[in-house]
Amino acid sequence: MDNVWLQSALWMALALVAATGSLYITISAALFEIVVGAVAGNTIGLPLTPWISYIAGVGAVVLTFLAGTDIDPHVVKKHFASSVTIGLVGFFAPYIGCLLLARYGLGWPWPQAQIGGISLSTTSVAVVYAVMVETGYNRTELGKIILAACFINDIGTVLALGLIFANYNLYLLLFAVVTIAVVAALPFIVRPLFNWLGGRASEPEIKFLFLVLFALGGLANLGKSEAVLPAYLVGMALAPFFLKNRELQLRMRAICFAFLTPFYFLKAGSLIESRVLISGAGLIGLFLGMKMVTKFCAILPLTRYFKFEPREGMYTTMMMSTGLTFGSISALFGLTNHIIDQAQYTILLTGVIGSAVVPTLIAQIWFRPHFEPLEEDA
Repeated sequence: MDNVWLQSALWMALALVAATGSLYITISAALFEIVVGAVAGNTIGLPLTPWISYIAGVGAVVLTFLAGTDIDPHVVKKHFASSVTIGLVGFFAPYIGCLLLARYGLGWPWPQAQIGGISLSTTSVAVVYAVMVETGYNRTELGKIILAACFINDIGTVLALGLIFANYNLYLLLFAVVTIAVVAALPFIVRPLFNWLGGRASEPEIKFLFLVLFALGGLANLGKSEAVLPAYLVGMALAPFFLKNRELQLRMRAICFAFLTPFYFLKAGSLIESRVLISGAGLIGLFLGMKMVTKFCAILPLTRYFKFEPREGMYTTMMMSTGLTFGSISALFGLTNHIIDQAQYTILLTGVIGSAVVPTLIAQIWFRPHFEPLEEDA
């Protein structure tokens, strides 16, 4: 199908089906979009053109940025020990478990085993944030603790990928220096700038934020890093500003959830190949099982130690067991740099996507806690 408008209509139709279906089965529309994408990709076939991949990439960047803006610094400070501890353990437990499984259980060489461990070590900021917004948990202390822990977890993943398979060059140094400078300066710039720009139908504030995200994403690409990393850091830096400017956040969220993220989640689902699910089901199950078991055994006791309610502890553990954005990025990094082959990539990617679906379904169906919004959001 070469008609770009009919392609667009097909993707929006699938997004509408997912959004409508989620109303009746009461699970996240993001999860439904992954499932719908998998079904459509293996039946009618979905066109993965460059423009679709671009919109999906923008969706991941903007969604990650918005997730950063929802991390309340006051809540993180109050629960610093639990957020950091759960995040670090959430990275190291599955990383070591899946690394050892790949190296000694399956006989993969060390570089390939490292990619396997890194790919399955993540949480999914995109999935977790989408679920938090749709359920309202982003307005609770529990939701903000989980988002902060996701950030710590994924920082571990990014650092591991960068340090183990470092490609040090001047672009990487430039990217690091500029990102640090932008993250430090933005909180002091946005308030006076937006007061001057604000209140116009052309939305210059949002355009400015897109400019920052795209520019840093371009530098990240030159430095062989990923655009979602600076997006998350910028979002966190601007979190105090967005806590007092919810209307701007809601306008960006509407753009993101209505148009951008459906392409991201549908594309993620379409990458699941039914034939690989059958032929590689055993290996996929091993990696997915190892990730979930190590996350469960490592994180659940911590939630007890930090005095989470039992239902909240299970919910936190399941949400921290998800993976998608950084997991798929890590697997793709291994493939494009000829560290792993196509079969290993497909197995790892399917395991990563499975971890976006299975733990989230378990959390949403059986362990959704009752909540009250934070006082300032009530």
